[in-house]
Amino acid sequence: MKITIRRRDSGVSLFHALSDETRLEIMERLKDGEQCVCDLTDALKTGQSRLSFHLKVLKDSGLITDRPEGRWTYYSLNAEALEELEEVVQSLQGSRPRVGSSSRCR
Repeated sequence: MKITIRRRDSGVSLFHALSDETRLEIMERLKDGEQCVCDLTDALKTGQSRLSFHLKVLKDSGLITDRPEGRWTYYSLNAEALEELEEVVQSLQGSRPRVGSSSRCR
């Protein structure tokens, strides 16, 4: 399976969002279900402004969604984005490294 331009662009955004330890921890916490921003702030022992930055990166990439309720916002994983991420990884698994150098390198 070849990586299409659309899938490549999407992959760049998804991998960028996952390239930070804090964002990976947020994703890990959300896999157990929806979380309130206040619970995430406590669990990650971080300030709300720092957490908001990471949540925005994840939301902009499409990996998470938010749902406001009263004065709080609840976050959850976006299953469609996770499926898209899986497709990008699967498209990379289809290629096999060549043994030896190419003819141009001789």
